[in-house]
Amino acid sequence: MSKKIVILGSTGSVGTQCLEIIRKFPDDFSVLGLSAGKNFKLLKEQIQEFTPEYFFIDNYEQKIEESKKISLEEMASLEDADLVVMALSGSIGLLPMYEAVNSGKNIILANKESIVMAGKLLVDKAKLTGATILPVDSEPSAIWQCMLGEGKNISKLILTASGGSLRNYSVDELKNISPELVLQHPTWNMGAKITIDSATLLNKAFEVVEASNLFSIPLNNIDVLIHPESIVHSLVEFIDGNLKALLSIPDMRFPIQYAMFFPERKANIELPECNLAEVGSLNFSPVISGKYPLFDMAMSIAHNNNSLMSVLVGADEAVVDLFINGKIEFLDMNYLIEETIQSHKSIENPSLEDIKIASEWGFKNVHQLIDI
Repeated sequence: MSKKIVILGSTGSVGTQCLEIIRKFPDDFSVLGLSAGKNFKLLKEQIQEFTPEYFFIDNYEQKIEESKKISLEEMASLEDADLVVMALSGSIGLLPMYEAVNSGKNIILANKESIVMAGKLLVDKAKLTGATILPVDSEPSAIWQCMLGEGKNISKLILTASGGSLRNYSVDELKNISPELVLQHPTWNMGAKITIDSATLLNKAFEVVEASNLFSIPLNNIDVLIHPESIVHSLVEFIDGNLKALLSIPDMRFPIQYAMFFPERKANIELPECNLAEVGSLNFSPVISGKYPLFDMAMSIAHNNNSLMSVLVGADEAVVDLFINGKIEFLDMNYLIEETIQSHKSIENPSLEDIKIASEWGFKNVHQLIDI
């Protein structure tokens, strides 16, 4: 029987690749719901092709074809949904993610911000409701696949990072760097926000927190290595000293397809083969302290269950948007986020509402700082 699937964020990078896989395996999936942020044209084309019962996009109240508009939270908790793809970008994914978990859904997770902000709350709720969280970012997906069947014999997780588009630039060279240059990722084809977060390595800090929350591994037992080739997606070290790694050509369809068909694997001749003889060599190096200030700052506040990570998520959304639109320089992002974090009075063991408010406060505080 085909799985009924909801894709929140269907016009973004992960969402469109999910639909690409559905085109490849049309008998295995039927699309129940689609949502978009602003790309009405593409959403309408997707609805015409996949005929979902439901859709969501802001500022549009009519039907599209025969599809009915419902909220993101309603779509995330539809009774008929077998899979809910959380491909929304940023803090907007928090409430739909909570509703999907609360409804006991099988969730394909690309929205790492929700787990960064509310990881303990969401993971604890999933244990109560029977919800299953299937990560599709390449690093946590690799860890998940390497850990299967290994029990509690894990001593360390090692996440890899490409280093982003600016890994070979000095601080002086970053002063006048353009958004267009930052968006030229050397190995991955991703959305604008995650590409810029990769350049600051803040995305990797989010993935460390995500991995800690999803796999119950202490932050002190998670390392990050710079790996320019992006072939080794992450590694797991076991108590006997052995390492297990997952390798593939950098292509998000690998982890997306794995999560969509889990626990089965499917052959897909359209996915690229990893020919190690052609790759030639694999290189690894540590993250140099001070080179990525936002990574250092994020890791310094990640150890406590308080509202600071939520503020960070909101502030990051603000600075990335401002940088893309030419309102601030690349290095201004460091100052604006650090000032915002320092200005916040953190809340211990925050509720879902506390988390949402903290993220919104972080976003607004950045804008207040640039208006001073």
